[in-house]
Amino acid sequence: MMKSFKRLLLLAGIVASACSTPIEKKTIAIQPYDSFEKTLTDSVQASIQQTFGCQVDVLTSQSIPQSAFINVKSPRYRADSIITILRREMDAKYDHILGLTSYDISTTKRDAFGNVLEPASRYEDWGIFGLGFRPGESCVVSTFRLNTSYPQLLLERLKKVCNHELGHNLGLAHCTSGDKCVMKDAAESIKTVDYVDLILCSDCQSKID
Repeated sequence: MMKSFKRLLLLAGIVASACSTPIEKKTIAIQPYDSFEKTLTDSVQASIQQTFGCQVDVLTSQSIPQSAFINVKSPRYRADSIITILRREMDAKYDHILGLTSYDISTTKRDAFGNVLEPASRYEDWGIFGLGFRPGESCVVSTFRLNTSYPQLLLERLKKVCNHELGHNLGLAHCTSGDKCVMKDAAESIKTVDYVDLILCSDCQSKID
């Protein structure tokens, strides 16, 4: 019981540390990669500003880091490598940075003990919507798996995933209390992204205010 209590205190401390600067006083940078659509970038910028109430700057487009490229099951870029590079190269004037790409990105899915989920052939290089440190300074989101023939639906999906990954940067875990909270675990399904709202539930919002 005491160990569980100590773990809760530690987690609370981590979240508090990630949010020590009021969110409205933070500045977030968006790093578009390659030919990522400007209209999408501008919409994400406006969405983050509206959702979190902070300053958001769009940086000049760069080429996606080739050191993150991998070709195990298909040509992809490792999301964990990208967010590490983003964190390392982020200008000190920013609190967080979000990478945007149209390329497929992946990571390795593990259980609570750090073991690769089974079947390993499926989860060692698992394609994802986005990834962010929790807590941390950087995250990346890809439109590759959000694609649809409906441009407005693509945009809504993109904005939700961006808010979700930035929520992780701010220390938020997957939400278990707000049924339609944007921090709800996607559970490997785009249907979850379509189901949730664009914003945080009151419980998650209270943790970053």
